[in-house]
Amino acid sequence: MHTFRSLLAYLALAAAVLALLPGMATLGAFAVGLAVILGWRELRRVPRAVFLVAMAGLVYSVLWNPSLLSDATGNVTRLAGLILSVMLLSHVLGRTDDLRRLSASLFGGRPTGRYLSLAFGTALVSIPLNFGSVAVVGSLVADRIHRHGDSAATRNATRAVLRGFGTTPTFSPLSISVVLTLTLLPGLGSLTLLSLALPFAVVMLLAGLIWREPEPAADDQGIPAGAGPWLRFGGLILGICLGVFLLSHQYGLNYGHAVTLSCLAAVIGGRLLAWSRRQNPPLANMAPVSNELAIVGGSAFIGSVISGVVLGHIEGDLALPAWGWAALAAAVPWVYFLAGVAGINPIVIGTLVGGILGSVWPGAALIGLGLGMVTGWGITAFGTPFAANALIMERLTGYRAMDASFFWSLRLSLCGLCLASLLAAGLTVGLV
Repeated sequence: MHTFRSLLAYLALAAAVLALLPGMATLGAFAVGLAVILGWRELRRVPRAVFLVAMAGLVYSVLWNPSLLSDATGNVTRLAGLILSVMLLSHVLGRTDDLRRLSASLFGGRPTGRYLSLAFGTALVSIPLNFGSVAVVGSLVADRIHRHGDSAATRNATRAVLRGFGTTPTFSPLSISVVLTLTLLPGLGSLTLLSLALPFAVVMLLAGLIWREPEPAADDQGIPAGAGPWLRFGGLILGICLGVFLLSHQYGLNYGHAVTLSCLAAVIGGRLLAWSRRQNPPLANMAPVSNELAIVGGSAFIGSVISGVVLGHIEGDLALPAWGWAALAAAVPWVYFLAGVAGINPIVIGTLVGGILGSVWPGAALIGLGLGMVTGWGITAFGTPFAANALIMERLTGYRAMDASFFWSLRLSLCGLCLASLLAAGLTVGLV
């Protein structure tokens, strides 16, 4: 059964790659749904709830509004292909010596430099590795605790890893948050969004220096990685991002489709390189991805259905004063965060916010809504205790997720939310 589920995941990925051909979107969505159903026993509570709501949306669409199915299945296939291709990329990179050297080199230097290297290094590694970066870098923190015990240095390192990963949903071109936002807000340009989101992420990482514990100024040299691994890893990320922008802007592909193709090209390149060295690493087992497929695929379907229903019940543009749109934009980051504190996955909130507000938002001011979505998602990722990265760090380090993610970063989260609200509202009121 596990082998069959893995084959279904690869089938969904193939359908996403060939999404422009007739029938591929439906095939991919069917493969995703069947893989989730076969892995039902392994699903957690939130993925089950999301999938059940998506099934209710499917029944509604089939019986009362079949015109919604085409866009909905297309979104499911594209976003499922995205998450599968990123996971494959993570599997390939996680086996490289370069990544191990880079990770080990981050835990060196004086306290300020060590915090910044861990935070920015984790953010960089998270672009292609997603949650894999938390496992890789977090294991170094865990080893440090095992050898030297709990200390201000290890607590600050935990802060840096969580915050570094938490900024990637804000600025990473390969993040599901950015792709979902651009999918649900088709009038918003990726370069416009990322040009504002990246400076916000940098400010958040630098602001983290304020909210950390004092620690001795002992110099820990770590294990220098050298320029080679950094250049190769940075070059790979740059190549993938350039591929995404080229495919989406030059050739007009859907943004999620462009990310899938670029990541898959890197995966194929890595396998060809292994074969040239007379190595044959095993294919990644995709059977355990049912939770991710349920959340991503289900949320994509729900968002498309909601968007279609809202558009179908609105005649003309929704008339609100400029301050009304600005107030809605300001509330978006807080909705993400409060829902995250309650244990609701940001993908669910992003789907609802983008699906409903994206359908009625003034086209000229979409950047205000989009920026509110990705910044709220990022702050939720590092500042709430039920985020997957916080739970991974709890398992590795022993620090309670409620402490490490919520209490240790609460003031940083609140300041970030206020800044995100001001930016989203200011852009909205200035462009409406």
